[in-house]
Amino acid sequence: MAQVKVINSEDSSPQQFINEIFAEAIKDKRHLTKEEITILEKNSNRCSCPNWSGVWVSDDFCPDNVYNSHFVGFVILGKIRKTKLQYHDLQLETGIVNCYIRDCIIGDDVVVKNVRHLVNYVISDKVILFNIQEMMCTKHSKFGNGILKEGEDENVRIWIEIANENGGRKVLPFEEMIPADAYLWSRYRDDKELQKRFFEMTELGNNKKWDTMGFVGSNCVIKNTVLIKDVKFGEGAYVKGAMKLKNITVCSSIDEPSQIGEGVEMVNGIMGYGSNVFYQAVAVRFVIGRNCQLKYGARLLNSVLGDNSTVSCCEILNNLIFPFHEQHHNTSFLIASTLKGQSNIAAGAMIGSNHNSRSSDGEIYAGRGFWPGLCSDFKHNSKFASFTLVAKGSYQYELNILYPFSLVTMGDTDNSIRIMPAYWFMFNMFAMIRNNSKFKKRDKRKVKVQFIETDPFAPDTMQEVFFAMDRLIHLTGRWLRANDEWFKHKDENLYDFAKEFLIQNLQSNIELEDSRCMKKYGAVIIKPAQGYREYRKIMEFFAVKTLVEYSEEYKIEQLDIEILKKIETYNLYVSWLNIGGQVIPEAKVHELFSLIKSHEINSWSEVHNFYAQCQEKYLEYKASYAIYILEQLFSCSIEQFTPEMFDLIIDDVIDVSNYMYESSVESRKKDYTEFFRTITYANQEEMNEVLGTLENNEFLNELKVETKKFNNKLVELFKGLV
Repeated sequence: MAQVKVINSEDSSPQQFINEIFAEAIKDKRHLTKEEITILEKNSNRCSCPNWSGVWVSDDFCPDNVYNSHFVGFVILGKIRKTKLQYHDLQLETGIVNCYIRDCIIGDDVVVKNVRHLVNYVISDKVILFNIQEMMCTKHSKFGNGILKEGEDENVRIWIEIANENGGRKVLPFEEMIPADAYLWSRYRDDKELQKRFFEMTELGNNKKWDTMGFVGSNCVIKNTVLIKDVKFGEGAYVKGAMKLKNITVCSSIDEPSQIGEGVEMVNGIMGYGSNVFYQAVAVRFVIGRNCQLKYGARLLNSVLGDNSTVSCCEILNNLIFPFHEQHHNTSFLIASTLKGQSNIAAGAMIGSNHNSRSSDGEIYAGRGFWPGLCSDFKHNSKFASFTLVAKGSYQYELNILYPFSLVTMGDTDNSIRIMPAYWFMFNMFAMIRNNSKFKKRDKRKVKVQFIETDPFAPDTMQEVFFAMDRLIHLTGRWLRANDEWFKHKDENLYDFAKEFLIQNLQSNIELEDSRCMKKYGAVIIKPAQGYREYRKIMEFFAVKTLVEYSEEYKIEQLDIEILKKIETYNLYVSWLNIGGQVIPEAKVHELFSLIKSHEINSWSEVHNFYAQCQEKYLEYKASYAIYILEQLFSCSIEQFTPEMFDLIIDDVIDVSNYMYESSVESRKKDYTEFFRTITYANQEEMNEVLGTLENNEFLNELKVETKKFNNKLVELFKGLV
């Protein structure tokens, strides 16, 4: 147990505190004059060094603005002039009042007032420090980074135990970390050499010296705060009423200022640019991305939270969360999960601790667009395809949802679950299209370190659709063999017969059984023919939409076979990964690993450059994949496509495009016409005032214009092929 120690008086020579930082800071400074010392002492100031020898000042120094303060060790003061600083309604005279200051470098035109204990900090220009109990930095501070100083034991290193409660996927936090980095580090645990290189890259640049000083960037305002220890603040940061900030970096800039509010406690972590943490929120061992909100008593523990996420009222423990995560409700919590972005956790969703073995909990792994319903709970381990919507229920067995864009519900009479593939396309297209638009508008990052794919129709989801279509065909073949005498002993061409059955029987009400979707009782797949049809249409839509985007980027007015053949010369990747929100070919990820292990990539900034290089080629990769999809759908090479086939493709895609708009309108129209949605309004006029009119819906009006533009572009682009 630590004990209070008696140490020698601090009235020793200031030379022991001089280091490179101080030596650089005093180049344009001077000692105090006798007249200035007289004024300072008259104003109830005192200094521990004889003749104030430890205090250095600028030429433009007004001692009248310094009073009732105690200076200890080596203190360098910038310009102190007769002026004021104002932030919102707070207006204070510059200077130093009622403070204890030891071993600090203070910039020009600052307010340091009622800071009871300020030790070992660099304070930049135009900073307000007002009403702070304790603000100090140790010589061995890491500011939330997972590094060590010379002589420190490994036990004091800060790890973040993401995605799993037993620490098996833990990662070291660092200031530049984004979810993509944490994801790669947490997943490939069997590659010992790669794991070692991740560790080395995190330690890169750490001189291990015990010479660290805290830092407050220019234009920061910190007021009414209890404890600040080992914290680095970027410029423009605003802190008001925080309880405890310890061993953290607050990334902030004038363009992306970060804020910390009342009652907040943050320990051991990194807070991203432009993020806000308010109202009794707690964060311990964390990395928070850019433009995030953590508020209303939320608890973020041992977790990485991706950019553009909002979390309030709830608990997040041992999680890796990709960008655009929404979790707002007091009774919901999330434990030991990897969520791959664009997720929305409903009130009461219990995605967490339910031990089903003699070890720590397992894991939840969910693709983009994971939406669990009200008060739903799950058993670890469970895995969900992208854009899975789970209806309210207590799911007693492990789930493995293989069908993207599906609806999952509890069974009515038996113990199996029910899955409707492609549910979003059939019944919830408005939400699907609106979410893409919403996410783009909510991306407030000024600096976009990594591209985030928000389109639900992207290579990562399309490969899941491919798998789901293939599985539906196999399950249909099994059903045909069990229910039709003609198929009982037929193996040859059964796959083709099943595929043709799904295409030709769109209104079929058959139900399939998939034992791989839930432990013990499996799942019943409902509307498989309709789901297969929707999957096929959406694949076609993605492929053509990608070719339209490609043509716009490269100023192609009309496609022809030669252009399509050129696209085929690009590298074809059919396996894709969602890496922190960016969709990257799996082969490129393994290429990155090779470069890291061969020491051709040696820093995380170089890794981020690799992500950017992949994004530069993303459209070419997608275009090649689009051609591949069309060839798979029509079972022939693109050179063999006839004008009639291209004409059919155009008609199909325009139908999908129009359906997206029309279904969005119809979905929104229900809010105005469905009886039970109107019963809380006295009349139509009141409802219009509350909801706005359908005709003035900004999203629908934008979608109408975009749909018409896309359809016209599509017809013109394919004119040379039909």
